Amino acid sequence: MLNTTELLAIPALPLIASLIVGLFGWALKEKLSHSITTGSVIISALLSVHIFIQVLGGASFYGNFWTWMLSDTFVVPVGMMIDQLTAIMMITVTIVSACVHIYTIGYMHGDPGYSRFFAYISGFTFSMLVLVMGNNFFTLFFGWEAVGLVSYLLIGFWFKRESANFAALKAFIVNRIGDFGFMVGILAIWYYFGTFDYREVFDQVPALVAQGETLHFLSWEMSAITFICLALFVGAMGKSGQVPLHVWLPDSMEGPTPISALIHAATMVTAGVFMVARCSPMFEYSETALAAVIIVGAVTAWMCATIGLVQNDIKRVIAYSTCSQLGYMFVACGVSAYSVGIFHLMTHAYFKALLFLAAGSVIHAVLAEQDIRKMGQLKKYMPITYITMLIAALALSGVPPFAGFWSKDLIIEAVAVRELGWIGDFAYFAVLSGVFMTAFYTFRMFFLTFHNSDRVPAKVKPHLHESPKVITIPLVLLAIGALFSGAWGVLGLDIANPNAAQNFFCSSMFVLPEHNPLILIAEEGHHAWYHFLFSAPFWLSLSGIGLAYAMYLRETDMPAKLAAAVKPVYTFLLNKWYWDELYAKTLMRPAQILGRWLWQQGDLAMIDKGMIHGGVVGSVLAGMQRMRAAQTGYVYHYAFAMIIGVFAALTYLVLKG
Repeated sequence: MLNTTELLAIPALPLIASLIVGLFGWALKEKLSHSITTGSVIISALLSVHIFIQVLGGASFYGNFWTWMLSDTFVVPVGMMIDQLTAIMMITVTIVSACVHIYTIGYMHGDPGYSRFFAYISGFTFSMLVLVMGNNFFTLFFGWEAVGLVSYLLIGFWFKRESANFAALKAFIVNRIGDFGFMVGILAIWYYFGTFDYREVFDQVPALVAQGETLHFLSWEMSAITFICLALFVGAMGKSGQVPLHVWLPDSMEGPTPISALIHAATMVTAGVFMVARCSPMFEYSETALAAVIIVGAVTAWMCATIGLVQNDIKRVIAYSTCSQLGYMFVACGVSAYSVGIFHLMTHAYFKALLFLAAGSVIHAVLAEQDIRKMGQLKKYMPITYITMLIAALALSGVPPFAGFWSKDLIIEAVAVRELGWIGDFAYFAVLSGVFMTAFYTFRMFFLTFHNSDRVPAKVKPHLHESPKVITIPLVLLAIGALFSGAWGVLGLDIANPNAAQNFFCSSMFVLPEHNPLILIAEEGHHAWYHFLFSAPFWLSLSGIGLAYAMYLRETDMPAKLAAAVKPVYTFLLNKWYWDELYAKTLMRPAQILGRWLWQQGDLAMIDKGMIHGGVVGSVLAGMQRMRAAQTGYVYHYAFAMIIGVFAALTYLVLKG
């Protein structure tokens, strides 16, 4: 049995630190602000590791601490569910957050909002921990909305920039669209199951499916479980940047680089994947919902990879890579390989956070420049950043023995062995071709930044140097995770083992036997080293790196010639498939026209001129004019009015008897 005090301390420490620094940061020095918040998150990380070790030994926890809301049969408790899935999320969130906190000390030094930023990221960590540690859907929803709120504040942290305010508002609005579906799904859960508790809901799912409960929605008739899963997945699409609700995620790069790493690596954007894995006992009974997860994930993985091929902003390249890799995770969940999806979530958290922080180190050195076309030859100035970013790039590209090699290839194999018709074929094409594109755009960014010709402006060169230790130490720590987390997951946690008694996620996820791809992988020996080294993903990865090397280090005029030869395609990808323009014409412009009409005809014409000035205000003004005419200033007029009043009162009293 896990210690409840220790469990409560893990989310409580970042919350308390966030409140202290947020409320009194104006009176605290920089050192005290970052010491309070960073220290609390480091302690939470150490406690999370301790909990994880106990969970490895078979410990778990499920219980409520107090009642949050109570109204007749509507009961919302505050409790925790600590199992293998929660434990892996806890250590991933807290370790990455601790590294980001340490990194921020150097990166944000001297910023006017220094204390405010630390208050935000500690609050963000608390919100994510609540999301993953809760034992019911209402607590999940609280954490879900809290990370959305704090991410809005962080993306728009530099609020004096119009672009930052626009990006924050865009993220907030798009996530509200997804969260509406998420809220509908949670309300449907209450309607059909009468509870928000995970275990009680999951225990009732087979009975609901056996009853054949259906509902009508927009002239469609679908099973209740399918409706619930699809509604929940809409929320996941928004939070995890999946097509068509992905447009906010690349724009969120307007926030400071540390929060880009925190949002895009281990926390908010992975909440959707965590939710689908947590709800596996529901998704497993809906073939339609699983198919939707596969299709959306595959489209996102492939489409965002194509966009990443031509982006020139170093942070946007990594951001589109995040969208793509999240697509891989959803594809894994869609083929019922939930443990593999969470495995990739864990490994991806380390090497993607490392990529973002290394990119931040570069941006810090070149005086906030983010265009990779204005960099080059930084290797000789920044050796530690160079080596750590190379490790992250190799991990993202899926080169053995780095972390991404283990998790990404398992996803591809899981898709390959499931016979799902055209959906499976499309998903396999998307994730397989995505390997080549991922390797290409990752090393295109890497070569243009650290190799190629020296394109750094002359005024920047005197400032080129390696970042201070407070920035490079987190890079080294995350590089260790990017190196070894994959092998540790497969060899240490036995995540690829189809035997439920041996797989680390044995009791935290549910998979129907006929859906389990790990059984088929094990039967065919697809996860063996010899297969990986001689499989298509391995060679596609090397080919992508080789092509990037040829185009950006050898034949450096080739990219311009190729872009000119296929200019329509290049322009299409450079403009991100015109998603923003599509939304602007189909949604934003009609909304603006309607809003302008309501403003002019409704607010100004009808309300202001008609109801207010012509009605209420006009009547008041007319009455005031009459009253003003009675105020003559002559004493005998007022005396006469008083006599009339007294006479009227006496008359009334006489008539009343």
